[in-house]
Amino acid sequence: MKIGVISDTHGFLDPKVPRLFAGVDHILHGGDVGHGSILTSLENIAPVTAVLGNTDSGLDLRETEVLTLGERVFLVHHIVEMLHPPAEWKRRLERVNPAVVIFGHTHKPLESVVGSTLFLNPGYAGRQRFDLPRSVALLHAAPSELRVEFLRL
Repeated sequence: MKIGVISDTHGFLDPKVPRLFAGVDHILHGGDVGHGSILTSLENIAPVTAVLGNTDSGLDLRETEVLTLGERVFLVHHIVEMLHPPAEWKRRLERVNPAVVIFGHTHKPLESVVGSTLFLNPGYAGRQRFDLPRSVALLHAAPSELRVEFLRL
């Protein structure tokens, strides 16, 4: 299974994204979508699961989504590091036991394994600002491995 991972679009969908996400089975958006038209455009590529970011007032999205893709449980939440103290996140992870946590907000790509859980921030996909690279990610989910591929925009 191939999953497109994007976050922090802030109302802008880079024209490269449809080509980069061609053939994905699902798209996960880590919040700060910016405008509903972004989700509509992504849905033309593959089914989308998105969460509410701190700049997404007016969008009918939930703060957290838990879903199963293939054989794995995914938890999608916009601000992983800041909203909840580590003890609360530990309890959440024990309850849900996700294989993967997708998040955004920091605008910095991150791939980190904590215990048996992969934490993945695809980076910032909105219009160029700051000095941060713009990126999305592909998550290749084979039965015995997860492999992340960061793609520059």
